[in-house]
Formats: sequence, structure tokens, C-alpha cells
Amino acid sequence: MQPGGQLDMQAILAQAQQMQQHIMDAQAQLAEAEFTGAAGGGLVSATVSGTGELVGLVIQPAAVDPDDTETLADLVVAAVRAANAEAQQAAADTMGPLAGGLPGLPGLGM
Repeated sequence: MQPGGQLDMQAILAQAQQMQQHIMDAQAQLAEAEFTGAAGGGLVSATVSGTGELVGLVIQPAAVDPDDTETLADLVVAAVRAANAEAQQAAADTMGPLAGGLPGLPGLGM
């Protein structure tokens, strides 16, 4: 704050630009990261990017039973969900501190 209790808009804008750059850096880092989840004791594993895109799927031969494709489908869904949960947790851990906003402004992270 400047003398007289006024906000220093130039300092606020500089902080906002710095915060925006931190957010963009964190988003880029997350987009490049990969997270893997497994199901069925490792019979099926799925890999997703930090943005949640499925980028890999490994199915062990022991998981393939032509008479029981339902179980295989369930294992794939569970593995993808586990990988997405890892990605979401990483995003929350990375982006959470940045979501606090600018210190010293009402509604922006006071």
C-alpha cells in the first residue's frame, strides 16, 4: 500500500503477471507429466498425461479371458480411474498453492 492507505496498482499488476507465469509454468509441467494406475494386481495398467489424456494401456495376457470380457473391461476402467486420480492429485498439489491469489487484496488470497 502507498501512503494514505491506497493500493499500489503497479505492484498489484506485477504480482498478477508473476502469478500468471507461475500458473502457466505449472500447467506446462503437468501436461508433460505421466501418471500410471493399475488394477487386478497389475494385470491392467493405464497411463494418463497430467491433462487426463489416456496415453498408454497395458493388458497382461493373464487378464484376457474370451469368455469374460466384462471383467477385463472393469479392470481397464479401474486402471484408468486410478491413473486419473494420480493426475488429479498431482494437479491439486501443484496448482493449489497458486490458487491462493494475490496477498493483501480482499477476495484474492488474503
